[in-house]
Amino acid sequence: MQEKIFTRRGQIRAITFLAAGGVVLGGFALQGQLRAATSEALLARHYEYAFSELTAAVSELDTTLQKGQYATSAGLFSSLCSQAFRQALSAQTALGALPYGNVELEQTAAFLARTGDYALALARLEENSLTDEQRETFSALSQRASTLSAALESLQSDLYAGTLALDDVDAVERRLSQETENGEDVLAGSAFQDIEEGCSDLPTLIYDGPFSDHLLHASPKCLEGLETVNRDEARAAAAAFFGLSPNLFTPASQTEGTLPTYGFSAVADGGELWVEVTQAGGQVLQVLNSRSVGPAQLTREEGMLRAAALLERLNLSGMEPTYSMEEGGRLIVNFAYAQDGVRCYPDLIKVTIALDNGAVVGYEAHNYLMNHTARTLSAPAVSADAAQAKVGKGLTLLSRRLALIPTAGQGEVLCHEFQCEDESGRHCLIYVNAQTGEQEQILLLLEDESGTLVR
Repeated sequence: MQEKIFTRRGQIRAITFLAAGGVVLGGFALQGQLRAATSEALLARHYEYAFSELTAAVSELDTTLQKGQYATSAGLFSSLCSQAFRQALSAQTALGALPYGNVELEQTAAFLARTGDYALALARLEENSLTDEQRETFSALSQRASTLSAALESLQSDLYAGTLALDDVDAVERRLSQETENGEDVLAGSAFQDIEEGCSDLPTLIYDGPFSDHLLHASPKCLEGLETVNRDEARAAAAAFFGLSPNLFTPASQTEGTLPTYGFSAVADGGELWVEVTQAGGQVLQVLNSRSVGPAQLTREEGMLRAAALLERLNLSGMEPTYSMEEGGRLIVNFAYAQDGVRCYPDLIKVTIALDNGAVVGYEAHNYLMNHTARTLSAPAVSADAAQAKVGKGLTLLSRRLALIPTAGQGEVLCHEFQCEDESGRHCLIYVNAQTGEQEQILLLLEDESGTLVR
């Protein structure tokens, strides 16, 4: 009788515990749903705020560009261009916070980046040097900014009215995946169609900057007029770089574009070699060696001599070592070409030497092949003594020389280079334009026991 009572009591307890467990689990589920709903609401507000910031920044950019069209004072125009750059940067930041910012609104992102950089380039022009063509380009960008601003403000009105909702990341990813499989155009939806179309046809930008259209058609100056080599000839060039048999090198790739190359791989020197050779002229563009480097047996000076000997063997004369860095048993040496005592920094070659056996484990000549040519260097209009007056107070002059430095748009400018030291012992490079006498660029030298970095 007692056993039956205990069994019944056990059943009751079990039912009670199961019921309580169900209530607890149900509570957890409800709590999870509430948290998810709260997170979704917060995320939606975040997207709405980012869209509001984007609309406001583009509206300000539109206003500034319109003002710039009427500015006749060089100082005022420069100030407006600087404002436009900052506003375009703010718009890019806001656009990047949206789930589809730099993917589905790719043309819009490109418009903001190019417009901001072009405005910054115009802000740096000398007084009264703005051309009619530059003003026309500026006006065309202004018109597109007005179109973009109007489209964004219309969408924001729909957003506030509740007739438009901004997608979350998951929804965008699902649509992207589906549209990619179907081969359709990837857009954030019909509501954003007009925005992308309004930014797809931009005016041609020709200026000294990274978004200039002339860079799309840049060609390697060092390879102009050289005959195209076939794959076997390129493989022979790759083998000659190491003094090895061409049979060791296996064709691995063939690239086109600005600098077409053949790629080869080989197993040698305890690792896998990768070599790229240009189709024009059969010049070695890049070398990598994957082998592990052991403890250093050579000094830094001996490593630099090995790097210089490689360039001499490749008949690359006139190259001067600039800065070096030791890392993981490897010595990385940067060389720049010198012409008539002028150091030409656009013509750079980077050589990496393994300090355990002195072998070449890295080589990169992209800048040299793209920029090296026989130049006609004009005489400086500003003397070194006059340019030195532009070096800031509190700096001690260590050395000076003439140097050709690259610009953002892959141009070149002749400068007086002054290496200086401040009161704390830090070193820097001050570049003063040899034609205008104004500061052109400042670089900081970060030095420690491993070498020197330039920033």
